[in-house]
Amino acid sequence: MNIGKEMDFTKDLEEIKVLAVVQQAARELGYPVYLVGGYVRDLLLTKPGKDIDLVCVGSGITLAKRVSTLVSGKTKVTVFKNFGTAMLTLGGYELEFVGARKESYRHDSRKPIVEDGSLEDDQRRRDFTINAMAISLNEVDYGQLLDPFDGVQDLRRKMLKTPLDSEITFSDDPLRMMRAIRFASQLSFDIEAQTFDAIVKNVSRLEIVSMERITDELNKIICSPKPSYGFKLLFHSGLLRKFFPELAQLQGVEKRDGKSHKDNFYHTLQVLDNICESTDNLWLRWAALLHDIAKPITKRFDPRVGWTFHGHEDRGASMVKRIFKQLRLPLNEKMKYVQKLVRLHLRPIALVNTQVTDSAIRRLIYDAGNDLEDLMTLCRADITSKNHEKVKKYLRNFNNVEQRVKEVESTDQIRNFQPVITGAIIMKTFDIAPSRVVGEMKEALKDAILDGKIRNEFQPALTFILELGREKGLTPKESTGEL
Repeated sequence: MNIGKEMDFTKDLEEIKVLAVVQQAARELGYPVYLVGGYVRDLLLTKPGKDIDLVCVGSGITLAKRVSTLVSGKTKVTVFKNFGTAMLTLGGYELEFVGARKESYRHDSRKPIVEDGSLEDDQRRRDFTINAMAISLNEVDYGQLLDPFDGVQDLRRKMLKTPLDSEITFSDDPLRMMRAIRFASQLSFDIEAQTFDAIVKNVSRLEIVSMERITDELNKIICSPKPSYGFKLLFHSGLLRKFFPELAQLQGVEKRDGKSHKDNFYHTLQVLDNICESTDNLWLRWAALLHDIAKPITKRFDPRVGWTFHGHEDRGASMVKRIFKQLRLPLNEKMKYVQKLVRLHLRPIALVNTQVTDSAIRRLIYDAGNDLEDLMTLCRADITSKNHEKVKKYLRNFNNVEQRVKEVESTDQIRNFQPVITGAIIMKTFDIAPSRVVGEMKEALKDAILDGKIRNEFQPALTFILELGREKGLTPKESTGEL
C-alpha cells in the first residue's frame, strides 16, 4: 500500500501527464482543484485506474472546457448540466470534473438539493471514508493528501465506514447501502459494525431507489472476485429479501424423518464462486446464481427417498424471464442464454450416474449448441459437497463425460446440425401442404439421426422418410428419386 508518513504523492502525480494541463487550467481560472474519490483510494492501494475524478472550488464544467481549450479543443467535452459535471478523454484517461458542493436531502428522494461548497463540504458528503480523501493539485500544497476522516487508517484496517452518521448517510441515499456491500465484495473489506447496523435499520429505505440502480450494484457484486461474500452481506442485512426474495428463499434446511437436504442458498453461492474461477462472463455467472432458483417451489418429501426437487430445472428456466423483468435486466438473447443453461444444467451431470450412450451425448450436444462449453463449465461448478473425496470422485467421472462429448462431437459434428431432408422436401415428396404430419416427420427424422439409427446423409434420410410416409398412409410422387 502506497502510504508514507509524508503523504506526499508528487511523484505519482508527475507520472500522469494530463494532470499538468488540469493544473494549468485551474490556475488560469483561479480554481483550487483536487483529485478525489475512487482514484485516490486506488492510488493508495497501488492499483490506479484510468478514471480520474476531479473536484474544483468553482465550476467543473468551466474547468473541463478550459482544459479542452488548452489542448487546442482536440478533445470533446461531454456536459451533464443537470448534475453540474463534465467529462472528457485525454491521454488515455477519462476525466470527470465537478464543482465542490454540499448536499441536503428530502425524505422521499435520494436526489440531493445541491449548493456550491468547499472541498471540506464535498468530502463530508462522500459515501465512505476511503472515498473521502483528496490529493491537492495546487501549487501551495501540490501532492499532499487531505484526509479529514482517517480514510488511510480504514484502508489499512480494510474497513468500510461512513464519514458522518451512518443512519443519516443511508437514509439520505439508500443506494449507499448497496455500494457498501459492493465495495466490501470487490475489495474484501469488512463493514464496520455500526455502519452495518445502520444498513439493517434502513433496509426499508431501499424502496426509493430505482431497480436499475440496485441491479447495477448487484451486477458489480456478481463480477467481484468472490461474490458469495457480497451475497451473504446482502442476505444478513435483509437487503436481499427486499429486492430479490426468490434467492433469499433458497436459504434454510428442512429435516423430516431424520432426512434433510442441503442449504440451497449456500450451495448456490458456492457454485457462483466456483464458476468465477473459470469465467468473467456476467451472464454465465447469472446462470450459476439461478440454476436452482425453483427448488423451494418444487421441494417434496418422499418417505422412501427423502427430499426431491423434480422438475426444478424447467420451473427455474420459466422463472428467469420474470426475475429478469423484475430486476430490469435485459429481456433479450442474454436472458434466453440464461434460461437455456438453467433448463439444461442437470443434463451433463445426469450422464455421470448412467452408462453414457452416444445417443444421450448427441442430444446434449444438439440441445446445447454453441453454449455447450458454457453448460459444461456450469455443471462442473455445480459439483459441490462437504466431502472433498466425493467431489474429487465426481469430478473424475465428469472428466470422462467431457471427453466422450468431445469424441462424439468430433466424429458426428452434431452441434447445430440440420437434417438434410427439410420440411419443404417432405411436402414436395408427398405432395402435401404444411401440417402437423410434416412436423412429426421432421421430428422423427431428427430423433433417428441423434439416436444413431441413420447418418445425416441424403439417401439414408430419404429412405427413412419414405418408410415413415408409408406408415402414415402417404404416397410419394414418382419423381422422388430426382430430388
